[in-house]
Amino acid sequence: MLLNLSNHPSPLWPDNQQAAARGQFGEIADLPFPAIDPDCDTAEVEQMAAQYEALVAERLQGAAAPAVHLMGEMSFTVALTARLQRRGLPVYCSTTRRQVIEEKDGRKTTQFVFVRFRQYPAVQS
Repeated sequence: MLLNLSNHPSPLWPDNQQAAARGQFGEIADLPFPAIDPDCDTAEVEQMAAQYEALVAERLQGAAAPAVHLMGEMSFTVALTARLQRRGLPVYCSTTRRQVIEEKDGRKTTQFVFVRFRQYPAVQS
């Protein structure tokens, strides 16, 4: 089971990302990413990470081969990744290719095309 903790609900993922998730992890469940106030200090971010660690553990309880897809505000992502890894949970990000399309009027449109899920390296703490 893959628990998606990001600002991008899995039903809105492109077909190839949904297929890759199901093929690699089986079921997909969503947990919305928290709003992180840019004025929060590190201690507040750590406290939020502790709260989300408990939420993730609760949601994944009893799941076969649980994993977490974690994408969002970087300090929270690092803090939560470390906590989840200490619990033995694998944590993944999604990788994309950035495609820039230049329009005839000079405007540029950027599209991000899903490539794969990549496991985060072990966070030392």
